[in-house]
Amino acid sequence: MQTYKNKMQQASQLIGQQGTTWAGMNPEYVARMQLQNRFNTGLDIAKYTAKIMREDMASYDQDQANYTQSLGCWHGFIGQQKMISIKKHFGTTRSRYLYLSGWMVAAMRSEFGPLPDQSMHEKTSVPALIEELYTFLKQADAREMQHLFKELDEAQASGDQVREQAAQESIDNFETHVVPIIADIDAGFGNEEATYLLAKKMIEAGACCIQIENQVSDAKQCGHQDGKVTVPHEDFLAKINAVRYAFLELGVDDGVIVARTDSLGAGLTQKIPVSQSAGDLAEQYSAFIDGEEVTSLEQMQSGDMLLKQGDTCIKPTRLANGLVRFKPNTGADRVVLDCITSLQHGADLLWIETEKPHIGQIAELVNRIREVVPNAKLVYNNSPSFNWTLNFRQQVFDAWQEAGKDTSAYDRDRLMSQEFDGTTLSDEADERIRNFQRDAAAQAGIFHHLITLPTYHTAALSTDNLAKDYFGEQGMLGYVKEVQRKEIREGLACVKHQDMSGSNIGDDHKEYFSGDNALKASGKDNTMNQFAAI
Repeated sequence: MQTYKNKMQQASQLIGQQGTTWAGMNPEYVARMQLQNRFNTGLDIAKYTAKIMREDMASYDQDQANYTQSLGCWHGFIGQQKMISIKKHFGTTRSRYLYLSGWMVAAMRSEFGPLPDQSMHEKTSVPALIEELYTFLKQADAREMQHLFKELDEAQASGDQVREQAAQESIDNFETHVVPIIADIDAGFGNEEATYLLAKKMIEAGACCIQIENQVSDAKQCGHQDGKVTVPHEDFLAKINAVRYAFLELGVDDGVIVARTDSLGAGLTQKIPVSQSAGDLAEQYSAFIDGEEVTSLEQMQSGDMLLKQGDTCIKPTRLANGLVRFKPNTGADRVVLDCITSLQHGADLLWIETEKPHIGQIAELVNRIREVVPNAKLVYNNSPSFNWTLNFRQQVFDAWQEAGKDTSAYDRDRLMSQEFDGTTLSDEADERIRNFQRDAAAQAGIFHHLITLPTYHTAALSTDNLAKDYFGEQGMLGYVKEVQRKEIREGLACVKHQDMSGSNIGDDHKEYFSGDNALKASGKDNTMNQFAAI
């Protein structure tokens, strides 16, 4: 481990080698600037965070209580504040990541304005957001280190050796805010070459983990909407290969690929693959195609297709747009085949997009996958598209009915109503929600739990509350009581917004560069001094 003193010694030696030309350089200042910027490039970040993810995956394999979590962030500041809060409340960022949602990029980061989650946004906005997130996380490091350097200076000035040693140890054992980002590349934004080019940009920006889905790129839909169309396995595996080649080309040898399947809710395919040998993936995929059995060519009309499935020939069911329908009730079987095939061809983790958060349903799928790949692990979307309250109240209701328990006081279709709040049923449902991540990690193979769009919703909710109060009778008290006073009393560093934005870091740099001639912003007339005691 490089200590603060080691850094200073190295800087002093380097400066000394330059003679008088670098006499104005202070080795301690050099050491501080180096420690405040631990990662010089996005590839440095990708290599560092890939190692963390691999360690966490191995830890989960040993003990499924060691699952990991993340929240989706649509701006660097949001990601920064999330990790600062995690360090404040839990003392470490370990096992906590960030998620970059393609949905939020489309809805909030496109130059076209708000867009649906259909891969219509600029693909370059994905690596741009990765770079932005890491820029803000690195700035969080620099800010916290600046506070530690100030503590060290004050301890040395007062001659307090115990305090000085404590500050020194805090600097040497500093834990970065830089954590893995699971980054959404949608369906790859084109053919496999397009996927490779975008993956490279994402990795160069810092991504150690890329999530890719098996929908048709130019017909991609949000995973929780209708109209999803999947691609044959060979097409999807080509894109997994493209991402892996991008990782290897850039030297991120342990980069992580999450293979997402939307087959559970996808009833259509764009094309029927060509089988090269009996039982190959193309034949297995085509076995799910729906159609009318053909026993005579007289059943065929101009433009009809004929597909042989085993000993039977069918006329595939096609929509007016040429898309081909799968057989009903085959989604689960297609999911299992998708997942096994992906893991056998280079993917590291799975993502199964489900229509509800039901541990039994997820576990049933994972157990089938694990019959072939025993260490299969999931990344799972704890989606805001689910009505969690209604889903879990109905799950409890159904469980009670199955157990013969009296449910006459409840209306299953109206369980979202406030009249059921505080009931025995709602309390049990809430307890199931509270334990969902822990229980699903243990019972359904979920290594990583994420919420895709939480900060989209929290931004809307907090803004609504502020607007209601500030523009209403509360006036300025609406801001002071519900925002600033809470920031102060709950210890949010952001209340000192000048410090958070880097003003004090800039003052230090001015002093490094200009000495006593530096014009600082943190003088006695800075109104941030009103928060000095916080």
